[in-house]
Amino acid sequence: MTKAETLNKIGTLYIVATPIGNLEDISERALKTLAEVDLIAAEDTRHTGKLLSHFNIKAKTFALHDHNEKQKAQQILDWLNEGKDIALVSDAGTPLISDPGYAVVNLCRELGAQVTPVPGACAAIAAVSCSGLPTDKFQFLGFTPAKSQARQQFFTSAHESGITSIIYESTHRIMASLNDLSDALGAQQQVVFAKELTKTYETFFSGPVSELITFLTDEPERQRGELVLMLPGKGKETAAITPEAQKLISLLETEMPLKKACGVAAEYFGLKKNALYKAIIAQREE
Repeated sequence: MTKAETLNKIGTLYIVATPIGNLEDISERALKTLAEVDLIAAEDTRHTGKLLSHFNIKAKTFALHDHNEKQKAQQILDWLNEGKDIALVSDAGTPLISDPGYAVVNLCRELGAQVTPVPGACAAIAAVSCSGLPTDKFQFLGFTPAKSQARQQFFTSAHESGITSIIYESTHRIMASLNDLSDALGAQQQVVFAKELTKTYETFFSGPVSELITFLTDEPERQRGELVLMLPGKGKETAAITPEAQKLISLLETEMPLKKACGVAAEYFGLKKNALYKAIIAQREE
């Protein structure tokens, strides 16, 4: 490529997923991209250096982490405008998923630079796919708050959402978080716990939070590693349709819409209006 062509070429920022444990999970496209880019932005250059060395990739790396990414964002954009291609990687998995990179990608998108994903491993997706929990709808909530009261509210809100929640937790805080989860939702609250995915000591646990606490306390080494906690959503409320409520609704329905009739019956029998209405609709559809 001539100097003039280089000046006219705008570089691409590649968001490259790397293995979360098993190195065989890296894609051919990721290896090709890492080998061909001009620079690699790494959360920890020493950690990424070991990955590159394993695959015999010789590339220039520079640090991009929580403490410097806002300052580095403009520099990265300048390099892209000079025609350089740059790969952004985290220590493991897909960048930006509870990892640095947002400020860079956001600035690049705002100013029209090309950002391209090179997809691959992600601990959250790997965990939920094997959890046995509903996956038609789910939410990723990142790490829990640092303080106990905020954590309890966090777990309550996640559960009340009604859908599966995927949560990351650190090794030094997992037991405190589980105790807060138990306080917020009860010791019998069902959870799924996963650690060290794709690694030698990959572990899944499914059961009440009280049993998970015992499981982790009995062998403290189980608290170490990369941890994912998954929480099922609260089930939909149902209302018992008593013969008396059903009879009243039938009488009222001759004078008013069904929804209003359910509201009157719910108030009379101390039931929840929306739950009663949904139960009547479901019963009639059956």
